Amino acid sequence: MHIFNSPIGRAAFAEENGAISNFYLGEETLAMRDKIDQKESPLLLEAERQLILYLDGKLKRFDLSLSPQGTLFRQKVWFALQQIPYGETWSYKRLAEHIGRPGAFRAVGGANNKNPIPIVIPCHRVIGTDGSLVGYGLGLELKQKLLDLEKRKAGD
Repeated sequence: MHIFNSPIGRAAFAEENGAISNFYLGEETLAMRDKIDQKESPLLLEAERQLILYLDGKLKRFDLSLSPQGTLFRQKVWFALQQIPYGETWSYKRLAEHIGRPGAFRAVGGANNKNPIPIVIPCHRVIGTDGSLVGYGLGLELKQKLLDLEKRKAGD
């Protein structure tokens, strides 16, 4: 595990078998520190570098090996999240339709909520059908900041 200070607070990435497996922010970072015994690696340092560039508006797409652990359905949702273009938002309904499960928007929301690598796997780009900000494990304030950042930088 690699813990560092970021523009959005204390953060950490965890690596498993040469791929990023988790991202933690704030208090969760401290709680996980004692549970995961891991040394810094080039991949973890690169993940930090890319996160900082993203938060500075200088990176629009992460280029990291990822290995989020979850059910096949969740994996499908997390892969689909990575298809949402920078600066755009999709509704849970649209995401469910994208994965071929149009009636599963609630299950898609549940998978979104269990995303172990938020920001890198951009679950913040999913909003309510009516355009409202709903549900974000890292807090709606951060979700709004990330969406505002992407909206400002999308045309650059």
